[in-house]
Amino acid sequence: MTVSLVGAGPGDPDLLTMKAARLIAGADVVLHDALIDQRVLDLIPASAERIDVGKRSGRSTPQEMISTLLVELGRQGKRVVRLKGGDPFVFGRGGEEALALLDAGIDIEVVPGISSSIAAPAAAGVPVTHRGVSAAFTVVTGHRRMDEHDVDWRALAKVGGTIVVLMGVSHRAEIASELIAGGLSVDTPVMAVSSATTFGEVAQRCRLDELGAAAVESPATIVVGAVAAFELTDATSLAPVMHAR
Repeated sequence: MTVSLVGAGPGDPDLLTMKAARLIAGADVVLHDALIDQRVLDLIPASAERIDVGKRSGRSTPQEMISTLLVELGRQGKRVVRLKGGDPFVFGRGGEEALALLDAGIDIEVVPGISSSIAAPAAAGVPVTHRGVSAAFTVVTGHRRMDEHDVDWRALAKVGGTIVVLMGVSHRAEIASELIAGGLSVDTPVMAVSSATTFGEVAQRCRLDELGAAAVESPATIVVGAVAAFELTDATSLAPVMHAR
């Protein structure tokens, strides 16, 4: 008996891996996140049980309940797919689910997915690294309050390179304030991409000191750094690249 922890990617079903698509099509039961694109969910066979265990808009399935359900279904010998947005092990709590299954004696397989941390910027024409501009990028969650101290934003501001923030829409004003307090310039370019790679994708740019007031819709990926000024789907945006060199 094996439970598959499958990354659904950023949204567009064409960005699923071939293995992910095959496992979804052959599943007996699929436990999926709330933000999985409907076109991906449409790949689930009609004969399969479909269970929404997502966390969204105040409705939340406790993580312990999800893990318990995975163990119960795995013990029944069913072909179980745990379908998670992006990559299962990038802020998806996939590690916790994997440990629960392994502790119960149930084998797992992990199918990586394309994380929105790289897919969202790429879809908007923003490279998270670019020679002569950014040699590194940091991916961080922004869903926790500033007083919970999960992330030292002021220290992060001093690291350099590109900062990619996932799940940070609700706290974007505080994040911007802390990054500025840490030394980033108020006019640092920012790109926010909502619903990346879906039909509802919206990309918008602003300065770091404007992020709090920007009308950013969740779910969104926020990119902070010089590369956020690029739009490499548009030749006119090559000017800052050449200037940076």
